[in-house]
Amino acid sequence: MFKRLAALVSALTLVVLTFNACTTAQPPQPLRVLLITGGCCHDYAKQKDILKAGLESRANVVVTQVHTDDKSTKPPLAIYGNADYAKGFDLVLHDECAAAVSDPATIKAVLAPHRAGIPGVNLHCAMHCYRIGNPNDKATAGEERSAWFDYLGLQSSGHGPQEPIAISFTEKNHAIARGLADWTTIKEEHYNNIQIFPTATPIAHGKQTVTDRKDGSKKENDYVVAWANDYHGTRVFSTTIGHNNETVSDARYLDLVTHGVLWACGKINPDGMPKPGYGPKK
Repeated sequence: MFKRLAALVSALTLVVLTFNACTTAQPPQPLRVLLITGGCCHDYAKQKDILKAGLESRANVVVTQVHTDDKSTKPPLAIYGNADYAKGFDLVLHDECAAAVSDPATIKAVLAPHRAGIPGVNLHCAMHCYRIGNPNDKATAGEERSAWFDYLGLQSSGHGPQEPIAISFTEKNHAIARGLADWTTIKEEHYNNIQIFPTATPIAHGKQTVTDRKDGSKKENDYVVAWANDYHGTRVFSTTIGHNNETVSDARYLDLVTHGVLWACGKINPDGMPKPGYGPKK
């Protein structure tokens, strides 16, 4: 009788302890995202706030901004020269346009957090930053000139005129693509693909019809516009879409970027749904 009573007390104690543990468990902490904006050719003053509001409304993230109003191709971003600029953050979101920043030491410091394991997301003109030498010449993976391309997983050198881009998700079973539908943008810049590295997984392609200014002939460009990359074991997501404010504020674009952020941080399920605690704040 005594043994049965002791067993019952032990069982009840276990139930109470389990209940208390469940009720006092702390919710997941928000992902800390460092958003870097500034430089040439884009309305970063508005886009930084569009991205911050869009991401924070879609996922359990807190976005901290590093921004400069400088419009040059060598914007004086505060991160330059500081290899520890991302300390304390879970992800760096590169949305700067620093096309003329080509100093190897500067680039090495920009890449330092990612080499150390901090995931990255890269938007639009980030693909045309930190390039050493002629970007039209194929770089060799692992060499100094390829440092930024190795991180991205793709090399791009330029774009044509702004025309609508028909985006289709070609890797539909990837967690980033799940739940997202194909769409056609407004007039947008379509970045070329000089090469796609073996570490990259294309997720979406974009088709754009352009007209030759000389003879009026038309051609269709088909380039990868969104992809995932394995950078020495660190997850990196990139999309070349995102020149105009209307595109950046498009719910479909913000959904794509949010999926990329969650995937890079390992906080998205295979079905495209955020892991518990990382969905929209209630």
